[in-house]
Amino acid sequence: MRLSKKNNSKAERQEPRLFSGEPRRKAGRARSKPARPRRRRSFFWALIRFSLTLAVVGLAGLAVLFGAVWSSLERQGVLQVPEREPGVMILASDGTVLAEQGSFSGDEARLADLPDYVPNALIAIEDRRFRSHLGVDPLGLLRAMYSNYRAGRLVQGGSTITQQLAKNLFLTPDRTLQRKLQEAVLAIWLEHHFSKDEILQLYLNRVYFGAGATGIEKAARVYYQKSASDLTLAEAATLAGVVKAPSAANPVSNPRAAAERAKLVFQSMAEEGFITAEEAAAAIERPAEARTPSYVSAKYFAVDWVAEQLPEFVKDYQQSLVVETTIDPAIQAQAELAINKELRSEGARLGASQGAMVVMDGSGAVLAMVGGTSYKRSQFNRAAKAKRQPGSAFKPFVFLAALERGLTPETREVDEPIRIGNWQPENYRKKYLGSVSLETALALSLNTVAARLAMQVGPAAVAAVAHRLGITSPLGEDASIALGTSEVTLLELTSAFVPFSNGGYPVTPYTVTRVLTRDGRVVYERNGSGFPKAVSDGNLYGMNRMMRLVVTDGTGNRAAFPGFDIAGKTGTSQDYRDAWFIGYTSEFIAGVWVGNDDNSPMNKVTGGLIPAVIWREVMEPAHRGLTPQPLPGEALVASAEQPSISSSVYDQGAAEEPVPPSQQERKGFFERLFGGSSNNSGNERLSAFERMKRAREDY
Repeated sequence: MRLSKKNNSKAERQEPRLFSGEPRRKAGRARSKPARPRRRRSFFWALIRFSLTLAVVGLAGLAVLFGAVWSSLERQGVLQVPEREPGVMILASDGTVLAEQGSFSGDEARLADLPDYVPNALIAIEDRRFRSHLGVDPLGLLRAMYSNYRAGRLVQGGSTITQQLAKNLFLTPDRTLQRKLQEAVLAIWLEHHFSKDEILQLYLNRVYFGAGATGIEKAARVYYQKSASDLTLAEAATLAGVVKAPSAANPVSNPRAAAERAKLVFQSMAEEGFITAEEAAAAIERPAEARTPSYVSAKYFAVDWVAEQLPEFVKDYQQSLVVETTIDPAIQAQAELAINKELRSEGARLGASQGAMVVMDGSGAVLAMVGGTSYKRSQFNRAAKAKRQPGSAFKPFVFLAALERGLTPETREVDEPIRIGNWQPENYRKKYLGSVSLETALALSLNTVAARLAMQVGPAAVAAVAHRLGITSPLGEDASIALGTSEVTLLELTSAFVPFSNGGYPVTPYTVTRVLTRDGRVVYERNGSGFPKAVSDGNLYGMNRMMRLVVTDGTGNRAAFPGFDIAGKTGTSQDYRDAWFIGYTSEFIAGVWVGNDDNSPMNKVTGGLIPAVIWREVMEPAHRGLTPQPLPGEALVASAEQPSISSSVYDQGAAEEPVPPSQQERKGFFERLFGGSSNNSGNERLSAFERMKRAREDY
């Protein structure tokens, strides 16, 4: 029996046989199913192990990539916050500030000086987790991806404020994977080196708000004419909404879109606890209104001209600059006022929509520059850049060339129809005076006489004289040059008249006298002796005698004002497309142009009309308080005849401007200056030379 038990026991200890029938079961016990549950647990843990391994490898790869990008940026010297672009402060001649460009004094807005809702508005709409993330916000990125997926379009960005700052400070706007990686690395670097408040202040001063405004301070001034420290909650929210789309959400050009965007900012601020729901609802009901000025001063034409020249004086500068100029604020303001006044009152009726003016002194210093009627509507500088036909305003160069060939103001020429090849110049009213003196021909702007003189001396000689005195544009070399058919700018034409005022010396127009760094170091200062004398005293006397007659008795009589010796020349181009008056005293030279940008004809506007009136309205107040001085020049031979034009000759209509003031009411310079009349009792008639001599003796 024992043996039998042993055998039975051995039989029971045998390994079960797989796949060959039913497995053995112990009596009274059911066997469990171990295989499948064990297999499921193994797969789950394997998946976890794989995921962890993948995460470790991914993190290691990211670390290597981060290190490579960091090293690359470090080699490029990028890992340092760049200084703000140096600013430029432009000063007028009296030391007042004309304009300030760039950031002259560094960051303009200090976080501590701003109301809390100004930075909070930006945080709420741009980066809610700004205070907690380390420069890159993975949760914010995931949230943005989910929102964009649900919307089916890009409605949120994943970049943090720190990333946006990194892009603004260091990177180009290229949308590439490399740039995004660099942005992330630089954001982490910024967070490591600066506090949250420092990052926020940098961002507020470097972000672009549209309309040319970079930084919260400039944006506040552009849109609301106030400092950023004075912004209201509604204004701060509106500006915060502009950042994402500076053009689409511009509160000036698109106020409805700006208000909708501001509404989102208010809601976000309420959700983040920066303001209460009641405050948000109240602010939404009263959106901010941008208050951009309807008028921008024409001084910015001069400011732009200065800015364009600055690189010639300072090639490369690393700190802010102070630029001292010759702009006279009072004359500048008066020039702007006169142009707009005359064109508003007469422009519509006469079909003239634009005007420009330049005022200079005898050294070539530009005291005022108005490049158009509205700088806000058009920044194109018609004074310095627009080339137009000067018409008869070019004739002084023709007459000077004639004087240099031996003619005098009293030389007689015949005013009659003339044909030069296929060209037949005509006078203003197609009437002719017969034998006239050169001074009468210039005073009445007789085209036929100017054309005859040009043919006598040669067009090349006329061009040479004009270039010698300051015209820089190319000039034609045919007879039509006598009537100003070659285009010039107002600035160069005005500067070419300066030698008639300053004693015969050509000038280069300028306005910058000195450039200093912010700490006072002089980097440029104007100096030099200028050009040699280009007009002899005798010819200078002759030219001033003739152009004086233009103002006292000729086409420029509307430019006259009491007490000063004034000379000048009117000009009108073909079909009344351009009207000019260039006039001068011993103190100042000024040029005025009136016309239309599309070159359309005006309604018979000549240089003796609107331009001459504008000239007087600017120059008369500019001369107040100054001691009158006669124009320069010495006659070689005393004149036998007093230069004047009778009313009958004027009224024959040969003049460019056919409506003169009453001859009896017009007094010459010396009569206005000293009283009485040049027509003394008896038969005594004083020549211009004798009157000039007496005036100088009295001085």
